[in-house]
Order: sequence, then structure tokens, then C-alpha cells
Amino acid sequence: MKKIVLLGIMIMMSNLVVADDQGLVSKKSQHSVKVTLDRLENVLKKKGITIVTRWSHDEGAKNVGIPLRPTELLIFGNPKLGSHMFTSKQTAGIDLPMKALAWEDAKGQVWLTYNDPQYVADRHGIEDRAEVVKKMTGALDKMSDIATQADAGKK
Repeated sequence: MKKIVLLGIMIMMSNLVVADDQGLVSKKSQHSVKVTLDRLENVLKKKGITIVTRWSHDEGAKNVGIPLRPTELLIFGNPKLGSHMFTSKQTAGIDLPMKALAWEDAKGQVWLTYNDPQYVADRHGIEDRAEVVKKMTGALDKMSDIATQADAGKK
């Protein structure tokens, strides 16, 4: 029985999600930085979401002689949702389109981090777009699961 409980705890920890008070959601990835962002980019494209750019922070750092563990940023947006945030408070444009950062920590663990849409709404005082925030949150949760989990892409 103890082994079953321990196994259950280990499975739950393998999909660790960390939300902090700075509005960031970080999910533990079972893939490399490159594969994590490749998977996220693929699911975003399948959903018709615009990819703005992909930026390799570690490549930029390497070019100026600064060592940096793998760190890549993907900027993407869905005007069907994001534009509703702007019509409430245009300052939300500083935080949108959305960004996702895949990065490797000092222990070699890869993470996928993005801004919590509720945090963006709170930061800009957006109180009249709860349904949009809910849709954005749900979509990001599902798509980031596909990017980070070994079996999520098979669903």
C-alpha cells in the first residue's frame, strides 16, 4: 500500500506546476528546451494561433561570450482573445502577445514558464473580461501540458 501511495505522489510530482506571486506559471517539462518549444509551437499552429517569433537567449549570450544554459522564448498571440483585453485596457499590449520561456535550470531540469492571464488582467486593472481570461488560462494550460508531458501529445 505504501508503494502505491509513493508511486502516486511521484506521478503527481512529475507534472509539477509552480505558480508564483509574480504571475508566472512554470511547468516541469519531460523534454529538452528545444523539443518543449517545438511541441508548443506545433500545437499553437494547429490551433491557428500566430507565432510572432522564437528567440534563443542562450545563442545571443554565446555570441557575446556569456555562457547560458539553454533558454528559448516563443512569442505568440490570438487576436480573437487578446484584442478583448486591449478594448478593456490598452496597456495590456505591453504584456501581450503571450510569451513562453523554455529554460534549463542548474540541475538540468527543463521548465516552461508563461504569464498567468489572470495576473495580466490584474496588473492592468481589467475587471470586465473574466470569460476571456478564463479561456486564455484554459487554453494555455492544455497547450503547455502538450508541450511538457511525454504522453500529452498523444491525446
